Amino acid sequence: MRIQIPSHVEYIIGKLNQNGYEAFAVGGCVRDTLLGRTPGDWDITTSARPEQVKALFRRTIDTGIQHGTVTVMLERTGYEVTTYRIDGEYEDGRHPRQVEFTSDLLEDLKRRDFTINAMAYSHETGIVDAFGGMEDLKKRVIRCVGEPMERFEEDALRILRAIRFSAQLDFSIEEKTREAITRIAPNLAKVSRERVQMELTKLLCSDHPEQIRQVYETEISRYVSEEFSCLPWEKAEISPALPKEKYVRWAAFLRCACPTEQDSWQTDLSCEKAAGKNFCEEREKAVRAGGKILRDLKLDNETIGRVKTLTSWCGEKLLPEAPSVRRAMSKMEPEVWDALVELNQYGDEILCLTKEIRAAGDCLDLKHLAVNGRDLMSAGVRPGKDMGEILNKMLQEVLERPENNQKEILMSMFVK
Repeated sequence: MRIQIPSHVEYIIGKLNQNGYEAFAVGGCVRDTLLGRTPGDWDITTSARPEQVKALFRRTIDTGIQHGTVTVMLERTGYEVTTYRIDGEYEDGRHPRQVEFTSDLLEDLKRRDFTINAMAYSHETGIVDAFGGMEDLKKRVIRCVGEPMERFEEDALRILRAIRFSAQLDFSIEEKTREAITRIAPNLAKVSRERVQMELTKLLCSDHPEQIRQVYETEISRYVSEEFSCLPWEKAEISPALPKEKYVRWAAFLRCACPTEQDSWQTDLSCEKAAGKNFCEEREKAVRAGGKILRDLKLDNETIGRVKTLTSWCGEKLLPEAPSVRRAMSKMEPEVWDALVELNQYGDEILCLTKEIRAAGDCLDLKHLAVNGRDLMSAGVRPGKDMGEILNKMLQEVLERPENNQKEILMSMFVK
């Protein structure tokens, strides 16, 4: 079977071959190409040692030279070229203590995680598939290379990778591999939270985010964090139609912990005011818990802030009136508002109002207010709390009546 590979990859493989070395495209790029998917990147494996690779190409970067990896730069694009290797003993359940270079491709392939990731390809040799990866692609199955317990004991992150690939490819996990995931789950505690977060994020941003349930069904969740494991994940509703932005998908998942207004009315509270207070308090509690989960997983502050906004507005009703929509839009960035409209399923009326407000160029923040701090200082208002209050009142006025966003009007209304 002949598959199409990028010209740069052909060039690198060809140059290595011309100088007496074996070289193949390997791993996920081969898998994705066989599935008709577009690979995110192309990795190359070779019998050449790192110093030999560096001698053949003009621009290289020592990406992970202690593990045999050199990045070859061609026209501002990098391609990782890694020497065939045998991993030594794994001391920390994540990284080998040392690696040994080898001239045998099969020795290199057998150390890889899953059969579908343990295939290599070159035009000269064709597909090298020593572990049944092609058959598993046909069966749509995730299966470890060799003994699952050995593969997972070497690197505990692989248990999350199995579920992530299951979600990304819509594959099932082979029974023996799944059993080993449950048994080795405690080893996930050895893996850095950043790496755990990356796998969970890829899972949630896949075409099958509902597969997050496998993290709970296999009891992996207990070793992510205590708060994460306690989430009512059965209630999660993560539509694959949502944008594949990490803040949107994380918000959709974490909203499972937020109460609905219906929940608040199903209590024995005696009055509407008390029910509303209870609803807000419970939602705020869920927002704080979600924020802690994301901080523990080392997500960036921008993502955490956006997720908190989307969860804090969970179930919030909105009148289909322009002032109400403008006030809500003013609380967040435009893209976050668009995500909220989808998550809260606000419907066509709110969508139409959003388009009208944007088309009209209505002021939604202090940056677009006709009056600024310098204008107020010129009118004798001192910087500080009073100035902030005046600007905020002006903003509230134009959110209600956008036609009043004129300097003369606002100054006459709020500056005596």
